[in-house]
Amino acid sequence: MEQVSAEKVHRTSHEVEIAAPAGVVYGIIADTGKWPLYFPPNIHVERLEGASGEGGTERLRMWATANGTVKTWSSRRELDPGRRRIEFRQEIPAAPLTGMGGTWIVEETGELATRLTLLHDFTVADDRAEDVEWVQRATDTNSTSELGRLKALAERWRELDDLVLSFEDSVHVEGPAERVYDFLYRVGDWPERVPHVDRLDLVEETPGVQVMSMDTRTADGSVHTTESVRVCFPEDKRIVYKQTATPALMAAHTGEWSLRPEGTGVKVTSQHSVVLRPENIERILGPEADVAAARRYVREALGRNSGATLALAKEFAQNATATR
Repeated sequence: MEQVSAEKVHRTSHEVEIAAPAGVVYGIIADTGKWPLYFPPNIHVERLEGASGEGGTERLRMWATANGTVKTWSSRRELDPGRRRIEFRQEIPAAPLTGMGGTWIVEETGELATRLTLLHDFTVADDRAEDVEWVQRATDTNSTSELGRLKALAERWRELDDLVLSFEDSVHVEGPAERVYDFLYRVGDWPERVPHVDRLDLVEETPGVQVMSMDTRTADGSVHTTESVRVCFPEDKRIVYKQTATPALMAAHTGEWSLRPEGTGVKVTSQHSVVLRPENIERILGPEADVAAARRYVREALGRNSGATLALAKEFAQNATATR
């Protein structure tokens, strides 16, 4: 006799009208590599199978915030560019979920008009009321945030390339990769080790997932407070992060510290990606400033701080080697 599950399927629907071409909207949803930069709840995406943005099946591992906590899961997505639909299903749901899936539906309602619908269905163990409420609240909060940011980005589609800035800085270290990674991982020690860091509060409830609040001092002496989530991959000598509270010039900021062998040492790279906030440019940089000026300013400011940190990591690792 077939056993009847006590888990009820709960469904949600969220919708937004977007003044942008349907192809632009679909393209943003399809390209999960940029989700941490584009969607506020999303922290990081690791591609397991499939090519980004192409039709067919892809498998992903995702990290995202849900009701203030960081959750991770793996998902399978079926992309249909012709119909502009993407179906997704979590393979290993994060508790309290026992199942989660849904569909992105992109409908062209005019040359520059699109209706975007995001559907979810989910189950929780024993259909516990408190767990159902928690998931519904997280789904509503994240879906509303994602659709709002997607609308804002898509409606600036003509200038989006100018608003997105990516760059990296590297340094060669004649020292062990483990020592460099240790310096970058032990971010709680940075107020004592990194001069431009005035304060840093760190929580690491799940090993390798760090939630932090940091005060950094810029060249003009002003102090900026940022909040970030970092996901650490010690086996790959890599740390990815996303600022969940950014300075006023940036709508989003993600980054990565990575190490790879180079000659007899290691190449250490700091990578940044930023979405500028154009409505704040003149207020912060002056009435003559434009997007190009903001790009230069952000590149210099972030590059200066990460470059200083790279130099300190190099010194830390090479001094350890020299004293052996």
